[in-house]
Amino acid sequence: MSAGVRARRPTTPPLGFSNVTPSAHKYPPSLSRKDDLDADARRQAASKGYGPGHKSYAPGGLDITSGEWKLLVVVLIVATLVRMFRISHPSSVVFDEVHFGKFAGRYIKTRYFVDVHPPLAKLLITAAAFLFGFDGDFDFKDIGKEFVNVPYVAMRMVPATLGIATIPLAYLTLRALDCKASTALLASLFLTFENGLVTQSRHILLDSPLVFFTALTIFLFVGFSNEDRHQPFSESWWAWLVLTGLSLGAVVSCKWVGLFTIATVGVCTILRLWLLLGDTRVSLRTWSRHFFARALCLIAIPILFYMTMFEIHFLILGSSGDGDAFMSSEFRQTLGHGMPDTFADVAIGSQVTIRHVNTQGGYLHSHLHNYPGGSGQQQITLYPHRDENNLWLVLNATTDNYPQYDFEHQPIEYIKHGSRIKLRHIVTDKALHSHDVRPPVSDVDFQNEVSGYGLTGYTGDLNDDWVVEIYKGDRNDKESSKRLKTLRTHFKLRHLMTGCYLFSHAVKLPEWAFDQQEVTCNKQAVKANSLWYIETASKHPQLPPNAERVNYKIPGFLSKFWELQKVMWTTNSKLTDRHVYDSRPWSWPFLERGINFWVKDHKQIYLIGNPFVWWSSTVSVITYMLIRGLLILRAKRGYRDFENTKLVKYDMLGGFLFTGYALHYLPFFLMSRQLFLHHYFPALYFAILLSSVAFDFATSALRPRIRLQVACVLIIVAVLTFDKFSPLAYGSPWTRSKCNNAIWVRTWDFACQEFHDDVTSIQAATSNKSILGATIGGEPGGRAAVIVDDVVDVAHAAKGETSTMIPLGGAEPGRDVFAQRESKEVKSSRSRPEVVSPEEKERVVSVVGGTTEGISEVSNKDYTPNPPQQGGSTSEQATLQGGHHKTEGPLDQAEALANEVAHELYPDDNR
Repeated sequence: MSAGVRARRPTTPPLGFSNVTPSAHKYPPSLSRKDDLDADARRQAASKGYGPGHKSYAPGGLDITSGEWKLLVVVLIVATLVRMFRISHPSSVVFDEVHFGKFAGRYIKTRYFVDVHPPLAKLLITAAAFLFGFDGDFDFKDIGKEFVNVPYVAMRMVPATLGIATIPLAYLTLRALDCKASTALLASLFLTFENGLVTQSRHILLDSPLVFFTALTIFLFVGFSNEDRHQPFSESWWAWLVLTGLSLGAVVSCKWVGLFTIATVGVCTILRLWLLLGDTRVSLRTWSRHFFARALCLIAIPILFYMTMFEIHFLILGSSGDGDAFMSSEFRQTLGHGMPDTFADVAIGSQVTIRHVNTQGGYLHSHLHNYPGGSGQQQITLYPHRDENNLWLVLNATTDNYPQYDFEHQPIEYIKHGSRIKLRHIVTDKALHSHDVRPPVSDVDFQNEVSGYGLTGYTGDLNDDWVVEIYKGDRNDKESSKRLKTLRTHFKLRHLMTGCYLFSHAVKLPEWAFDQQEVTCNKQAVKANSLWYIETASKHPQLPPNAERVNYKIPGFLSKFWELQKVMWTTNSKLTDRHVYDSRPWSWPFLERGINFWVKDHKQIYLIGNPFVWWSSTVSVITYMLIRGLLILRAKRGYRDFENTKLVKYDMLGGFLFTGYALHYLPFFLMSRQLFLHHYFPALYFAILLSSVAFDFATSALRPRIRLQVACVLIIVAVLTFDKFSPLAYGSPWTRSKCNNAIWVRTWDFACQEFHDDVTSIQAATSNKSILGATIGGEPGGRAAVIVDDVVDVAHAAKGETSTMIPLGGAEPGRDVFAQRESKEVKSSRSRPEVVSPEEKERVVSVVGGTTEGISEVSNKDYTPNPPQQGGSTSEQATLQGGHHKTEGPLDQAEALANEVAHELYPDDNR
């Protein structure tokens, strides 16, 4: 490159952007240059760091020699060996494979689920699982659970393959940015031996696909920018632009973090269009063509690609699943078991189900379990699933010595605004009741408890009476504004005696109410949380056979798509609970803490980066900011640094990569949600490329041979550092002393206590593994002997399952936010409770458990959504015998007994 060329000094660009002039034709810089440039064009090229160009132009500006392609093949082989080495180990669930492996099973079973991430990466993993015969039966329940009939190697190879493919993309990107081959080689090998990226890409996780599509997008955009400089609107130009748009769609379809990649490309595109607008040689018509071409390919195509992934998602998940509870009733109608048509008219004597308009539309619900405090009367909750415990009989409000309305024979009486009614729970024969008693959770003066009260044959009292207040009806049905109509009328229920309104909000009751949602009577009720509607109404005896029926309107794709986006956004923003291995963004560049993925059999998988690669990239980022700030200050003082063509070139390269780094890193400071070290990986990719550009600049004056020798020294250091921490990436045997010596930062919390003391112990443990552990059973006439390692999980042994117990402080999966909102199922038999004398007061019944069917399962820290089966019934009549309660609810007797034994044996083991 000619350093003697001088041009008129341009104005200093803003911080973070390269020094470009209004006549510039691209950003980031291009390698593509022509030989037939006029004098002005040559001066302009010189001011941007360009020297005499090549005589031929390679597509995308990739002037790669045949020797480089051979070198790239060697690098690819090395990357494959590093990432595929012992990928079958461990043969048990690791970290968030608990979630993403389970999602693959849901896809194969076509059971609807909800996740905070878009579907592309999960679909790729599912495709591999399906092709290799996975039937979806394995539940991926716990970290450490051994795989059975699961093609987990094929599933892990999807992120591993994409992790391998990221390596040549880094090489090609730097070469397209006009960096030297030794620089591109350095970056590719830094990425190859980056422990964190290796660990993340070897398991069924989503970050490796995310980083791959981020790298692919940046490579394609750089290639397009080179084509834009060479010959706009050519076939090659359109190809690079369309591929960039498709890659943008793919990156945001893996995780919403891909929006930061869209922002990077968007900032560069806006700057490019701004510079074109100031170039008087570009007509407005030509500028418009540039604008609309970019709008079509970089906005419309990514949106269409993103929506297509959700269309595939909806087409596959056509059956009801544990994600139903988070969607509207209209959405549920598309999930295989839609609600049958129901009667439109509601009158005294109708059997109805009542839904809350807000908070995901749960049903007004009751069951045969009492509040442990307050009045001790029967619980009233909000429950998200269809169930016979949601059925209520609408009666007119009467008291003793007042004739009851005979709805079976007397003329039909519709429910109008101001009607005074009672609601009788059909299964338990209790009335919806409220009184001046504080609720069990929202214990404030303006909230009253709502309970089920009464006895069979007892008419009730005034605290059972509610006044209907119609809020609005359907604009296409004028009658629905005057009287209650199924699905069409929104109404409030005002308690006659206290004036409070039936109310529910997003507050969960404790386990004694099976984590269902609280229902209260609120004197200061927010309108949105006090509105209800009738979902179903049974045929009234006085209605004609051809009475009007109604049902939900089946939503189209756009309605379903938009609803799911809102659910994902809302729940993602509520991911604020702390995790034992979460971290904040300020600590990521300094690698202050990793994530414990897996601990078992005296081995550990721990996500930690390569300290040399990691810290050198952080130093490069900080150095760029300092130097760029110094150059701006010097420019203000009249120094002519930006007339140095070499400095301008590297400033442009560094500015582009720093922009990508900042846009992938800084937004996390605005998030209060749960964050982990792996959220830094896209930013780390840009930081590693920036460190390589810094190397290119620092060695630009050296002879090629010396530059290559310096690169080799850096690569050797990176490989040695990788090797030191590789047992944590591969879950290989390690000694306690080596583990302790590897703790370079005091906040690195490796499980060194889990490793053997020396190599001899490792060899002994390997050779005698079959005889280590405790033996259970084997008694004459008893069950067969079972040998287990170390400690037996009694609860699982009682059920005949392999122990998957994680030591205290061991690995935990990330939180599945949708699990928090699941309600445990409580069903009652249709048989009415026996008649109790009015003199006997209602008692508090404490419930420990019940049926295991459909109950959410707890794994380590969180439980994943496994909502109740819908339909059917289970007898749950609670009785008092000698002051002890029958163990009913989410655990059957055997499992409850096993858990009690396990707790007695291992009180420190938090299951």
